[in-house]
This record gives sequence, C-alpha cells and structure tokens, in this order.
Amino acid sequence: MLQRIFSVFCSREYYDIDGKRYFVRELIGQGGFSTVDLVSEASSDRLYALKKIRCHSTEDEQAAEQEIRYHKQINHPSVIECLAFRTVGSADISSNQTSLVLLLLPFYKYGSLQTLLEKRLLKKEPLSDKLILNYFQQICEGLAAIHVIGVAHRDLKPANVLLAPNDRVVIMDLGSAAPATVEITSYNAAQRLQDDAAERCSMTYRAPELFNIQSPSTIDERTDIWSLGCLLYALCYYKSPFDEVFERGDSVALAASSGMNHFPNSTSPGVNSSVNDLISTLLVVDPKERPFIADVLSSIEALKGLL
Repeated sequence: MLQRIFSVFCSREYYDIDGKRYFVRELIGQGGFSTVDLVSEASSDRLYALKKIRCHSTEDEQAAEQEIRYHKQINHPSVIECLAFRTVGSADISSNQTSLVLLLLPFYKYGSLQTLLEKRLLKKEPLSDKLILNYFQQICEGLAAIHVIGVAHRDLKPANVLLAPNDRVVIMDLGSAAPATVEITSYNAAQRLQDDAAERCSMTYRAPELFNIQSPSTIDERTDIWSLGCLLYALCYYKSPFDEVFERGDSVALAASSGMNHFPNSTSPGVNSSVNDLISTLLVVDPKERPFIADVLSSIEALKGLL
C-alpha cells in the first residue's frame, strides 16, 4: 500500500522553476497559444497559476520572451506580476521539436470579471455605479502602466481581468501585447497585422481599425480605448455591445465599423447616464477621435464627483 502511494505521488506532473518544485493540480485555463494550470509549491503547498506556452519555432519563443520582458517592465498593482519563469527545451521547426515557456503567476481564487458578470446576469443583479467605476478606474490605471512603456494590451476583455480581495481587479494575459504604435506602409504589413489581430484580439472587443487595416496608416494604443469602451459597457450591461451581433451570426466587423449608437431599452437601475456618455466617448469609430488613457482617467475622476 505504501509503495502504491509513493508511486502515485512520484507520477504527479511537476515543474521545477528557480530551485522550487511545483505540482500540477488541475487545468484552469486554455487559450489559442497557451494553457494555465493550478499548481502548488512542494514545500509550502501554496497555490499559484502556471502559464505554459508551447513554442514550435524560434519566432514563438521570441514572442514568449517578449511577454516576459513586458512583465519585467511593468510594476503596477492592477497588472498581474510574473513571479518566475523558465524555458524547457529548444524549439526547432525543421526537426519538429518544441519548447515550453513557463510563467509562474499569482493565483486569484475569485476568478475573472467575466465569471462575475455571468453570475450577475443569471441573477439579474447589476453592479452599482460605485463598483463599476471602482473596477474601471483600476483597469484604466493598470492600462496606463502598460501604455507608458509604449505597449498596447490588444486583448482587453472581462475574461482577462481577475478579481482580487477587497474589490481589487488585476489585468492579466500580456500574450497579445505589442508595440503601441505601428506604422503600416505596405499591403503585406497591413495583412500581417490584420491576421495577427484576428488570432489574438477577441472579436467582440476588437477595435474597428483592426478588422480592415489600411495602408498607409498608423495604429496606436487607442485600440485599447475601444476595448475599454466595450468592457465598461459589459460592466454595466453584462456583455460587450457586439456580443449579440456575434451570437446572431452577423458581421462584428461591420457592426464595429458602424459604431455603437444605442443602449439597452430597459437600462439597469444602477447605470447613470453619465456612465453611458463615457462609454460613447470611448466607442468612437475613428481612432484619432478617441481619448488617450490619461483623458479617460480624468473623465473617471470627474464622474466620481457626480455620483
């Protein structure tokens, strides 16, 4: 019996990072480019989230290393911290060898903002204006810390915002992050960025300029401002304004390029018209007419004085 228990224990999947061993407990997240496991540190049994990025080429490895660099550059309570990292193996596409890049992250047991909104929708319990602005301000402050290093997140959505104790929220997943400003000077460059956006930016939170990138053109961090508008709308009304378009099978690209010009007929009791006005200023189709993140933070401060 003891031998069997020892055998089972030794067969558990684990990873060694920075001299510590972490045992895998269960899969808690999965995306197109990575998976996330709940792990426990062997000596303390403390829980962490372990992001695993499978790399098939040196380009994949470089993208994962860039994500780690962004984590190193950002130090803000509203952006998830990378506690440790490690690369296992070496990717070689010619010999079909892959590598695994590991990012050790804090574990947030309360889940994501997406989970909260889904639960609230089932109970028809909207968030209060005060809590909406509290969450949104923290998200904007975290985004400002990302923008200040010249980077855009490119996949802001409720599923990428984690819930922390004391009504705190934390932006996660820098896997889609990229240089904020991109000068498009050729058709090929436009197509590459458009394809990348299609893979990495969630459709119902994606800025209209990323659906049909023109050449010449300039793409900047205000793609995130559009996503913020969709996210604030979701905080108020449970979903992105373009989720219903997607669920009907209609064109989200066409809907986004037409703009968001309506709010639910039966508005939630907790949603102030001034919050709707802020949403409208963020969901402007022309990116040059959208505010920068500093302007959004100023608008939040003004709103707090009204509510």
